[in-house]
Amino acid sequence: MITVDNLSYSAARQQILENINVTFEAGKISAILGPNGAGKSTLLKCLTGSLVPDNGFVLLDGQRLETYSLSELSVKRAVLSQSNPISFPFLAKEIVLMGRNPYALAKTHAVDEEIVHETLDLMDAWHLRDRSFPTLSGGEQQRVQFARVLSQIWDQKSAYLFLDEPTSALDLKHQYQVMELIRDQCTKKNLTVIIVMHDLNIAYQSTDISCFIKNGRIRIEGDSQNVICADTLAEVYDLPSSFAARHINFTH
Repeated sequence: MITVDNLSYSAARQQILENINVTFEAGKISAILGPNGAGKSTLLKCLTGSLVPDNGFVLLDGQRLETYSLSELSVKRAVLSQSNPISFPFLAKEIVLMGRNPYALAKTHAVDEEIVHETLDLMDAWHLRDRSFPTLSGGEQQRVQFARVLSQIWDQKSAYLFLDEPTSALDLKHQYQVMELIRDQCTKKNLTVIIVMHDLNIAYQSTDISCFIKNGRIRIEGDSQNVICADTLAEVYDLPSSFAARHINFTH
């Protein structure tokens, strides 16, 4: 479980997040939603420890995030950023193997190779294993990077998975596969999954909890299939109510 207590963050004299109070539960997939510039990715970075809030704090398993060492965090949580620029000609399988670095002294190479195989296979990317990463398409790179973060927490229970737009470059088939895989891993391993996303349809269909941010504050939070509705979208995205009611129609 992650608990965020009265968290605020500013940059360049601009308030990005203000008085954020929210809890993310284990065994559930939570979506962070909202318009561009609302503070979604900034909140995710505060949750992962890559940004330090000005005020407030984040509790990870009841312990303040900043008290964990980097080595401790590396086996408790994995992060897929929105942008993962890599220009060196690493092979796809080498990228995934990087996710196993926290276990270099504790695991055998054979175990790591097996995990790389499993995660690439799950991401429909095993056939890309010997391809140079920079030569892959955007969607292929995203699948390989997702295999990397999966490999990092593959043998952990109750770990944390932080994802920033994990389906943005994927076609419809692979969007479905990724979200089904996230659900499967979340359930089997009691993961706490937090996803920043823009696709409201995927959030409605595939997440448990949705947290809407607007102007750095949480405006609406609750069960995804309850709060992703025309009234919420009209309020959070400044849409005319008639437009939201007419054009936003999510079904089970």
